[in-house]
Amino acid sequence: MTAISPAATGAWTTTDELPTPGSWGGQHDGPVVLGDGKVLAAGGAGATGGPLNRVARYDPAAGTWATTGNLLTARRLHSVTLLADGKVLVAGGTSVGSAQFPPPGLAAAEVYDPAAGTWTSTGNLHTGRWGHSATVLADGSVLVAGGSAVRSSQSLTALRTAERWDPGSGHWTEVGPMTDARSGHTAVRLPNGTVLVAGGSVPTGRNTDAALAFCELFDPGDGSWAPTGSLTVPRACHQATLAGTTVLATGGTAPGPRGDGTFDPFARATAEIYQQATGLWTATDSMPAGRELHRAVAMSADRILVVGGTDGVTDTAGFASALLYDVSDGSWEEATGLDAGRWSFGAAKLAGQKVLVTGGVARSGQAGSALAASTEVFDATGPTP
Repeated sequence: MTAISPAATGAWTTTDELPTPGSWGGQHDGPVVLGDGKVLAAGGAGATGGPLNRVARYDPAAGTWATTGNLLTARRLHSVTLLADGKVLVAGGTSVGSAQFPPPGLAAAEVYDPAAGTWTSTGNLHTGRWGHSATVLADGSVLVAGGSAVRSSQSLTALRTAERWDPGSGHWTEVGPMTDARSGHTAVRLPNGTVLVAGGSVPTGRNTDAALAFCELFDPGDGSWAPTGSLTVPRACHQATLAGTTVLATGGTAPGPRGDGTFDPFARATAEIYQQATGLWTATDSMPAGRELHRAVAMSADRILVVGGTDGVTDTAGFASALLYDVSDGSWEEATGLDAGRWSFGAAKLAGQKVLVTGGVARSGQAGSALAASTEVFDATGPTP
């Protein structure tokens, strides 16, 4: 078991393993909770970094996974979106492994019917992309924005373009482009119906990216974008989580070279909050240590669970630690840690005060990456040691 302090909150229970181990390195490709409370995990990257077509459903009552109909197209860095009618839309991604550069983006999209356990093709995106965001709007349509695409045979580009999917027709319609191109960003639908897009990155070389602080809002009424307050620091591989009317941004990739000539190799520990009413980000208490490629899940309107992550993606191990953020006073408390540290994993809010964590990368090194197949369930009301 993971060592914890006597004051740590909640408890984790290890349940059934994923039928096929996988990881989810994007912001919008992880598991979703279906109408019956079961969890659907689709696609992702396998042990060698290649895309998966496998799909599995987790039953919280039984604590077990069961395979269901495979995706029509294997994909990773795609988007998985729960629709208003209970079906699931999967769009974009890439169907090649991480060893191929540059990886072409997929335009194909498909819809899962939980009743039948099958996938059906729907309209193709106008632009193939991966690392994009996907957000359900108030009218049931889905907004896909940004992401990465091939620029040339030797380079990638980040996209400004955005598209809207109509569940009635199954067609995509291009809407106004974002103010700034970005990939790997977060997107959150605010209570007023607008969509907040925050951070992300743009490629500056084959293996280098620049994190962004720029943020913007999408107006579903006229399909336009407008800048809003910038993050206090640039963030990529971060999390942005809505709790009530507050958005909490946590962590992100290491800053690297700084303007004062120093170098910071550690993932960000800082956090900040965005208020819909002001359109501004303000710093809040930092986490005890930095993390990227972690997951953050709203437990309620005033509490957010932050779990796992890593300091980098080369020769590193996943974190087991977990924290709870109190929106009302901006403070952090220690939560019980995972049994198995991981990053680029899946997380989903279950009924009550429970959160499911599954899969991900346990560690990476010169011999490659080791995936975590285990699934753990956090209960915030569980016993403390």
